[in-house]
Amino acid sequence: MSAYASRILEPRFGSETVTDFLRDGYWLEAADITGTGRPDLVGYGLSLGEIYWYQNPGWQKRLVVDKVKEPVGMDHGDITGNGLADLAVCYQLYGPGGTIHHADPEGGKIDWLENPGNAAETSEQWVRHYVGRATGMHRLRLGHFTRNDVMQIIGFPIVAVEGVHAVLPIVLFTQPADVRSAAEWPMEVVSNRDFRMIHGVARKEGLIPGSDLDSILMASDEGVTWLYYDAVGREWTWEHVGDGEESQFEQTTFKGSGDVDGGRLGTNALAYVAAVEPFHGNTVAVYARTATENGVPGEWRRHVLDIYGDPNENGEGTGHTVMCRDFDGDGDDEFLVGLRGPDPWQGAMYYKAVDAARGLFLKWRVSRESVARIVAGDFSGSGVDDFATISYSVAHYFVAPKAQITLHQNLTVQGPAAGEFL
Repeated sequence: MSAYASRILEPRFGSETVTDFLRDGYWLEAADITGTGRPDLVGYGLSLGEIYWYQNPGWQKRLVVDKVKEPVGMDHGDITGNGLADLAVCYQLYGPGGTIHHADPEGGKIDWLENPGNAAETSEQWVRHYVGRATGMHRLRLGHFTRNDVMQIIGFPIVAVEGVHAVLPIVLFTQPADVRSAAEWPMEVVSNRDFRMIHGVARKEGLIPGSDLDSILMASDEGVTWLYYDAVGREWTWEHVGDGEESQFEQTTFKGSGDVDGGRLGTNALAYVAAVEPFHGNTVAVYARTATENGVPGEWRRHVLDIYGDPNENGEGTGHTVMCRDFDGDGDDEFLVGLRGPDPWQGAMYYKAVDAARGLFLKWRVSRESVARIVAGDFSGSGVDDFATISYSVAHYFVAPKAQITLHQNLTVQGPAAGEFL
């Protein structure tokens, strides 16, 4: 179906508690730990240093590793080549003080966690392997960014010791031949003078013309950037999509974008970019190109869809995460925005494109729990993507009254014309 949809299904999702009464909550990952073809869940917060996975179905809680100092961002991929999902996590972000103003000069470390292969039957912790470090490491993505023969990890710090808004290095680690025994992975610098306050990144496939390498959509102080490796020129390059939110800067000291993902509409793999802005921001915006003329793509234009509440005393808003996925099966991506709270500005908001180029989207609230991160996958085996959330519970920022992991089964496309909106 095209972006100009004449038949739109109203989204309907169930709600199932995977685990509740969490003492901290921040990150959630949908990874097929057991190799069944159906994703499991990996979740944790920053303070306890304990990473658990929850087996699908039934959601039995199992330990991955503990005693990890302040685990932050994570991704998954098959590093060992055995067909099972391994994990990569960055940790030790802050020193004493515990906020973005207190980057640990010895931290920013990355480990990859080896899937034992019988994770559902063993009580042993996964083996930790060191990858490398860069101070302030906050987000990472596994993929193939400059080559396809081995896995790579691209890492994004958020703050530097010199200050919250100091320039940051983006770094790339490439898997060595002896990946299990290597002391660390070879590292190269992608950029070290162009970006500040990088908070959100999304790995995207199939966006680079004439290349099958992965690329990155990035949310930072500079706004939204599409970052990729030019295999012909053998150099990293990027396209500036938009400046992000700037009107609150004098009040909050934050500008740009906070989290980002790209949406497909029909055959256009990047028809729009959805963002929460700025860092921990309250503004939902969409970037879409103007019409192509003489084969030349139009310019990106920013459309503000919603503003959720006012910045708090720390200059932060309620938004934290955004994710694009085709939930209704029509070939077009919708996107979800996760609001961490406090109520009434918490839950997951669902946006459906009517005319993305003009910034026209329909919106529904599809959950009400605090949301730090949203992941999607066919958890229920119904053939369509469901989504799951973890609450935001981080000292010095926002602590949800009841932190939990929640699965929302997709009921949108069940039954004839279920929930149809005309």
